Amino acid sequence: MALRIRMTRAGAKKRPFYRIVIADSRSPRDGRFLEIVGTYNPMLPREDEKRVVLKTERLQHWIKMGATPSERVQLFLYNAKLAEKPVIHEQPKKSAPKAKAQERAKAAAEAAAKAAEGAQA
Repeated sequence: MALRIRMTRAGAKKRPFYRIVIADSRSPRDGRFLEIVGTYNPMLPREDEKRVVLKTERLQHWIKMGATPSERVQLFLYNAKLAEKPVIHEQPKKSAPKAKAQERAKAAAEAAAKAAEGAQA
């Protein structure tokens, strides 16, 4: 069983509240879990100490047991100095411009460079 440390959504519509849980990686997001190890309330200001609440001893236990955190939970653990900094990908490949758009952007950049050279001469 592959264990994950991830968030499950709770709270009302437009008022999110998340529980940080230990769950089997195959179970649904809001489905079955083994233990609640923290909470995250994005409605609170960033400076509020109750925005992210973690049970550090239980988290350390589950990490030793082989549970892997999701990217967002890894960031929470990093801020609590329980784990190393996560690698967050800036732009997914799927949303990158397609080949023709990249060619047009490259041609526009070359045209701008030639115009700049012509203006200097």
